[in-house]
Amino acid sequence: MTSVAGTRLVLRGRGIVPGRVAGRALVSHETISGWGGIEPATGTIIERRHELYGVCFTGKVLVFPGAKGSSGWSGFFQSTRLMGTAPLAMVFTNLTTKAALGAIVTRVPTVTEFDDDPVAKITTGDRVEVDADNGLVVVYGPRPGHPR
Repeated sequence: MTSVAGTRLVLRGRGIVPGRVAGRALVSHETISGWGGIEPATGTIIERRHELYGVCFTGKVLVFPGAKGSSGWSGFFQSTRLMGTAPLAMVFTNLTTKAALGAIVTRVPTVTEFDDDPVAKITTGDRVEVDADNGLVVVYGPRPGHPR
């Protein structure tokens, strides 16, 4: 259940990769392709028609619907870990085997299967805490003008 307590929103889901981190959100309303969609050396989305084309996800909490494309998705995200360009955490709504495997090999805290849609509730720049040990994402705000 989603709850608003003071200035925070708590989303409850299922932790896939354990860990706890806090950082700024980067939200995509579109799925993300690994092979041909990201540049692992820079942590940048390079899919030309993607809403986040040219945006770097390194060190951000990546909030997105899930993976698209081939099973190579996980390999490209693993490369971001090896190159030091991985997202800080992953928060996604559509659990697939490629997204789960990608999260595991990237080794960043990951939460999915939420009680409410994080893509709709979180805005790029929000400060979020990902507690994948307990399946929680806490969003601090709302920021002025935030549509919550």
